Formats: sequence, C-alpha cells, structure tokens
Amino acid sequence: MMGGGGISGGMGGFLGFGFIWIIIIIAIIAIFVWIMKPGSRNTTTRSSSGNKSFETLKDRLAIGEISEEEYDRLKRKLEE
Repeated sequence: MMGGGGISGGMGGFLGFGFIWIIIIIAIIAIFVWIMKPGSRNTTTRSSSGNKSFETLKDRLAIGEISEEEYDRLKRKLEE
C-alpha cells in the first residue's frame, strides 16, 4: 500500500518540479528578449545626449561665446 502511494506522490512531485523549471526558462528568455529589444536603449541614449548638446549650445549662446547665426547653424546640424 505504501509503495503505491509513494509512486503516485513521486510522479506528482516530479511533474510539479518540471513545471517550475519550464516557467523559470520562459522567464529567463522573456527577460533576455526584453533587454535585447531593438531601439530600447539606443533611442534613450541618443535623445538624452541630444538634449545635453542643445543645453550646451544654449549656454554658449547665453554667455556670448557664439553668435545667433552660429547658434542657428549648429542647432540645424544637431537636428540632422
């Protein structure tokens, strides 16, 4: 009697453990795909870099280091 219960209980435990491993593997793959998603980091990096460039350009205009014409030319160049 105990042998029958042990086999049944053992199979249930094994199947449950296998299911957990499948969930873990799926989660790892999902995280990897999310991290490697094209454009997720490059867009953010470029836009923050662009904002910093525009701020520097504005500061240079404000302190008189460049003229308004030079500011407009450099601004158009950064927007390309």
